[in-house]
Amino acid sequence: MIRNVVVGRVRAGVPREQVEGALAAIVALDPPGCLDMRAGIDAGLRPGNWSFSITADFADADAYRAYDAEAEHNRVRRELFAPISEEIVRIQFET
Repeated sequence: MIRNVVVGRVRAGVPREQVEGALAAIVALDPPGCLDMRAGIDAGLRPGNWSFSITADFADADAYRAYDAEAEHNRVRRELFAPISEEIVRIQFET
C-alpha cells in the first residue's frame, strides 16, 4: 500500500470556507485504487503548524501514479489549491 500525505500552508486572508471547499473537492474524487482519503484543517493545537493536510491510501504505486496524473485531480489542484496555497509539500511511502 502507498500512503500519500499532503500538507499545505494557506495564504493570508483566505477564508476558511474556501479551504474547506477545496478539501471537500479533493476527497470527493474517489479515484480507482484509493482505499481511503481524509482531509482536514489544522486544529490549532500547536503554534507553527501548517494549515491543512490530506492523506490518501492507494492499493499500490500504479494506483497512486494514475491518481497523480488524472485530469480532474490536476484541475482541482490547479483551480482550487494553487490560488489559496502559499506552499504545499508531499510524501508517498509504503506501509
